Amino acid sequence: MTLDIPKNSVGIVSAEKVLIDKPLTLACGVVLPSHELMVETYGTLNADKSNALLICHALSGSHHAAGFHEGDDKPGWWDSYIGPGKPMDTNRFFVVSLNNIGSCFGSTGPTSINPQTGEPWGAQFPALRARDWVESQRLLMEHFGIQRWAAVVGGSLGGMQAMRWALEHPDKLANSIVIASSMKLSAQNIAFNEIARRAIKSDPEFRDGNYLQHNTAPRRGLALARMIGHVTYLSDELMGQKFGRELRSGDFAQGEAEPVEFQIESYLNYQGDKFSGDFDANSYILITKMLDYFDLSREYQNDPVQAFGHANCDFLVVSFSSDWRFAPQRSREITDALIAAGKNVSYAEVESDQGHDAFLLPNPRYEAVLGNYLSRVADQLEGAV
Repeated sequence: MTLDIPKNSVGIVSAEKVLIDKPLTLACGVVLPSHELMVETYGTLNADKSNALLICHALSGSHHAAGFHEGDDKPGWWDSYIGPGKPMDTNRFFVVSLNNIGSCFGSTGPTSINPQTGEPWGAQFPALRARDWVESQRLLMEHFGIQRWAAVVGGSLGGMQAMRWALEHPDKLANSIVIASSMKLSAQNIAFNEIARRAIKSDPEFRDGNYLQHNTAPRRGLALARMIGHVTYLSDELMGQKFGRELRSGDFAQGEAEPVEFQIESYLNYQGDKFSGDFDANSYILITKMLDYFDLSREYQNDPVQAFGHANCDFLVVSFSSDWRFAPQRSREITDALIAAGKNVSYAEVESDQGHDAFLLPNPRYEAVLGNYLSRVADQLEGAV
């Protein structure tokens, strides 16, 4: 089969495994003497290396954000927004997308071999914080010889990283783009994450996180965890429009002779089964815990204004009207704190019925907001040359 690649695609791409041969001291105190990162890049780095964008993925994201892998007809997870003429325009920017440590798409994480034991890290992989991802990304930045990101861009957990970058390394980014995110999780969000983790751990095949040593995996538990999460990423309106009470199979008139399955049940079962074959259960537990721990202003007397006082970059904050997992109110809190801290900030609330998943999906106003902002960033860079 010949793949019909759209003209505004970055085309066929491949990943590179980058060895970061420098120690990384994690927030928990564990030191990784070295680690590996799976990375994809799109576009061309300019002569003074000033046009680089860093893409920060969310919970289940990978390095494959745009384009197509050889033989695969599914594009990267942010393909609608990365490419020639798209909001993250690869004719103007050099886009760096990585899979963070602790994840399971080739970077150092629970499925990697622990050099001290010769066995997979599994549940023994050290606890992570968002700042650990930022420090790993900073070492990757050194690998490319980049002194300052034109922008750090992320949605959801990715937006948390973009904010953390602004506080940890204020002189190493010109813009922080925070999409569908929050300065800390609500109690409800933490509750959903704990229910999902309990679903994984209740699977008999979890084996206290040591399932790889037994050549198995807690797929049923992980599928259920994904189903729980997926419901929270969608809006009630979208589920009603897309599925309603339509039946996938069965007939109420037939009674028990033909069991009834709703379309939404079939959809969630498919999503859960697919995810459980692609993702690692220990990574899911590790990263959801990292989400729970995130609190941008904890070290600043719980004062977000004081926290943002350390930032030197400009900000774009975007929210979506139907996102109840990271509601617009959370983005307005970020914006208000930035204004109070005297920072340059633009804010847009985008109308969408797509729920939290809206930050991944095509939307004309979202494309315009992000594209216009980054176009100004590119204009400034090119005007400075």
